[in-house]
Amino acid sequence: MPDTPRSALVTGASRGIGRAIALRLGAAGHRVVVNYNSHPKDADEVVTAIRKNGGAAIALKANVAVKGELEAMFKAAEDAHGPVEILINNAGIIRDTLLIRMKDEDWDAVINTNLKGTYWCCKLAVPGMLKGRWGRIINISSVVGLRGNVGQANYSASKGAIHSLTYSLAKELATRSITVNTIAPGYVETATVDVLSPQLKAKILTWVPMGRFGTPDEVASAADFLAREEARYITGVVLRVDGGMAI
Repeated sequence: MPDTPRSALVTGASRGIGRAIALRLGAAGHRVVVNYNSHPKDADEVVTAIRKNGGAAIALKANVAVKGELEAMFKAAEDAHGPVEILINNAGIIRDTLLIRMKDEDWDAVINTNLKGTYWCCKLAVPGMLKGRWGRIINISSVVGLRGNVGQANYSASKGAIHSLTYSLAKELATRSITVNTIAPGYVETATVDVLSPQLKAKILTWVPMGRFGTPDEVASAADFLAREEARYITGVVLRVDGGMAI
């Protein structure tokens, strides 16, 4: 039996992993808010694809690092689809460089978007979930939040902190049928990986036991499962989708 249709919001959903998750949730019958910041055309294409398959979707612009924009987005989302019941915190940025060369603004930009944006979205979504006594919060982090990476001190710190946030919120919300989990992808075939040199790609693949990059759809499959009713007893988990990279 299919799950009850829910109101879902996916941040950073215009491209890559966020896009794949939004499409998957739309195909499952959920009402999807496709959040974007810099790519309105891509976001509209995601909405069109969901609607063509009989689903309900809207695109809403908001920079997750700006609290006021998030508050306006959540209000518009509730007006259109009801209180957010499935929250996918996917939006994120990178500002890679060695620590000795890192500017304060590079650190702040990554922490504000990746970590503070996740915190704000959770804080805005949780009251409605508490009232409805049901919810799914799924954070998208990275295996570098588990193992670190040269030149990514800011990014690794933001993603590792998301894991700790997940554990704490899972404990706070468990008695209200609200689960909080994180998916930690490895290297996935997105625009971020596409720009890497062939030499660097070959080096990265030596770290991955499966010997290949992941796909956005493989991450979306994990998110789709964690959003389901049958995943109701899974909370506080960091699920690696990384081809064994973090072993």
